[in-house]
Order: sequence, then C-alpha cells, then structure tokens
Amino acid sequence: MKEHSEISEKERTMKLSIKEGSVSSVMSGLGDSNLSLFALALNANNLQMGFLSSFPGLVTPIAQIFGSRLMEKYRRKKIVVAGVFLHALIWFPILALGLMYYKNIFASHLATVLLVFYSVYAVLGAVAGPAWFSLLGDIVPENMRGKYFSKRNRICGTIALITTLVGAFFLDFFETKGLLLIGFSIFFFIAGIFRLIAAFLFTKHYEPKFKLEKNYYFSIWQFIKKAPYNNFGRFVIFVSLMHFATAIAGPFFTVYMRRDLGFSVLTYTIIVVASSVSSLLFIPLWGKFSDKYGNRELLRIGSLIIPFLPALWLISKSPYYLIIVPQLLSGFSWAAFNLGVSNFIYDSVSPQRRGICVAYFNVIAGFGTFLGASIGGFLAYYLTISFMNILLFIFLASSILRLTVTLAFLPLVKEVRKVKKLRTIPMLHFKGIFPSRGIIYNLFHPIKNN
Repeated sequence: MKEHSEISEKERTMKLSIKEGSVSSVMSGLGDSNLSLFALALNANNLQMGFLSSFPGLVTPIAQIFGSRLMEKYRRKKIVVAGVFLHALIWFPILALGLMYYKNIFASHLATVLLVFYSVYAVLGAVAGPAWFSLLGDIVPENMRGKYFSKRNRICGTIALITTLVGAFFLDFFETKGLLLIGFSIFFFIAGIFRLIAAFLFTKHYEPKFKLEKNYYFSIWQFIKKAPYNNFGRFVIFVSLMHFATAIAGPFFTVYMRRDLGFSVLTYTIIVVASSVSSLLFIPLWGKFSDKYGNRELLRIGSLIIPFLPALWLISKSPYYLIIVPQLLSGFSWAAFNLGVSNFIYDSVSPQRRGICVAYFNVIAGFGTFLGASIGGFLAYYLTISFMNILLFIFLASSILRLTVTLAFLPLVKEVRKVKKLRTIPMLHFKGIFPSRGIIYNLFHPIKNN
C-alpha cells in the first residue's frame, strides 16, 4: 500500500514538474531570451557582450557546489523553493536598469551593472540546480527518462517559443515608438511574477526520502585527477571542451544580426526561434531514440553536425537562408546533444553522488564557457582584420575548434546502459513517428539486408 502511494505521488509530481516548467518557460521567453537584446539596448560593447556569457559560466558552477553541500543540511525541496524564490526577485532590479537608461540616469554604467545583476541571477538559480537534478532523478523511473524529459522539454519549449514570438511583436512595436527599454522592463516584471509562481508549484512537489551517505563526498580536485581514467570523466572533458568551442562564438550571433546586419527585433527573433521550432519537432524522436539506442548515439549525431553550424553563417546574409539552413540544423543537432548530455549524467551517476557530480560537471563545463566567451569577447573587441568581418572570423574559428573536439574526444566516451546496437543510418529508425510510417526506412532497409 505504501509503495503504491509512493508511485502515485511520483506520477503526480512528474505532471506537476511539467506545469512548473511551463510557468518557468514564460519567464524564459520574456526574460532570458531578451537579455542579450537588452544589453545591446543599454549600449553594451562586444567585450561586455562576451562577459555577459562568460561571467555566469564562471560563478554559476561555484554556486552549484555550494548548492550540493546544502543537501547535507537541508531537504532538497526546501533548497529548490528558496533558490527559485530568490531567483525570481532579481528580475525587479534588472528591469529598473531599463527605466534608468530611459531617464538617462548613470546611462554609461548600466551595461556593467547588468553584468553584475545577471551574474547574481545566475548564481541564485544555480544554487537550486543540484537539488532539483537529484530530486527529479529519484522521481522519474530510469526506463522512462528519455520519453519523459523529451515530453517535458517539448511542452516547455513550445510555451517558451510562443511567448518569445508574441513578445517579439510587442518589442518591435515598442521599438518603432522609441520605447524599447520600457518594453523590456514590462517583460522582466512579468518574468519575475511567473518565476514566483514556479516557486509556489515547487512547494507542492513530492520528495522521496533521501539521506546522503557519509562517504558520498569527494573533492573537485579528486574528480579532475581521475577524470581522464574513467568514462564519466572523459564525458565531462568532452562536453566541457565543446562548451568552450561553442562559447567563443555564442555571444555574438545577436550582435551580428542586430548591429552588423541591422535586423529588426522581429526578424532577429524569428531567426532565433527557428532553431527552437526545429528542436521541438525533433525532441520526441530523440527521446524514443535515446531509450532504444542510448545517449552516446545521441551525442554522436549532435556532434557530427554542431561543428559546421557557425561556418554556415558565412555563406549568406539572407534571413530566409539563416532560418532554413543553419538554424533548423541547429535545433535538430542541439536537441540531440543536450538530451544526450542530461540523460547520460542520470545513467552514469548513482543517486547518492548525483548532486555533487552534477555540480562538478557544471564547474568544469562552466569554466569552458567562461574561457571561450572571454576569449571571443577579447577577439571581437581588440582584434582587427581586413579580409573579413571579425565576427564571421570568430564563427569560423568556433567551427574548427568544435570539429577538433568532436574528432579527438567523442570516441573516448562509451555507452553505460545496455541498449540496442544501432546498425543503420539514424534517421531511418524513426519509422514509428513520422506520418509516412517509415516509407524511407522500408525503401532503404533492404539495401542493408542485401
């Protein structure tokens, strides 16, 4: 009877987590997705745009280590609720910056202040990360993780997508009236309110009994020292180097579209959202694929495409091209990669050490992001070249680095679950999902048999 009740509570919490994620996605669509645009509106330079990505990458993982140690003294749900509540509150001083710039109050310093506030925002959200990851790991059954998290990501992503698009129409209107900063401030106020609602929903989550063993803890230096000699450690090195290579270019796609190409807020948002649409379409496929063939295969598929994405921006400046080619491919490949990363961690780490391992993973990956974005920022601000646009040069460098990381380190990562071995082209295995019911699969599968 007790076991049945626990199963029922877990199922209820899984549904509730989707609701919480949906509410938080409104915050993401109106808040997170507009922070780079907001920084540009505050007249941030290329170096500051790089730091906007790099600083959170450095301080967030440190906060996650602190968050993982809090699990020794406090219940996981309590940590999550407190962290999310404080996370919501920081939106209100951020929105005040837009009003101050509009009134020309300390206008020349506000982009720098935004860096500070955004770093605090990232820290407050990160403190709750290990506890949330550990809690959800105990809630969602192992054999359902691919399907469940792909469903959760799809629903939350759809809401974030719709919110972002609707917000873009309003921001475009505000921009034509010379009130863009007022529009940002309104959106950030709404984002803070919805994050407060998410904190309330977390109070309703079921929390299974959990007690850390005395020998669960090991230092990050022990983790780093052993990393090259175990599968999970090599996985962390690979993903962290991919974060580094990606972050060199990551902060500057917004700058390139808004400053260099002169796209409106609406055009910029449609291009960015195209990647999200592609991701949402493929997440259900990747979830089923993960459960059947494992997460290492997901990493492989994503990593074979991701290196070429920045280089594709060199081919054309047309918004239609950017939507159809690099952005649709970006959503397809990053959906596979990101789902593979999160599920690989769940599969590789025991529940007792899940929180601390996630924290250490994020420390190393975050340092990669910090280093990459900082180098990209310095290159964009100080480097002068005559033969091509400096941002396009950075995009090309990012592509070369991503490809080098993939070829050198992905072969060192092995699957940890017993899964069906993939013997044909990955796309041919989606026969049960597309409406065509596998026409492509049935046409080409006999070739393999022959």
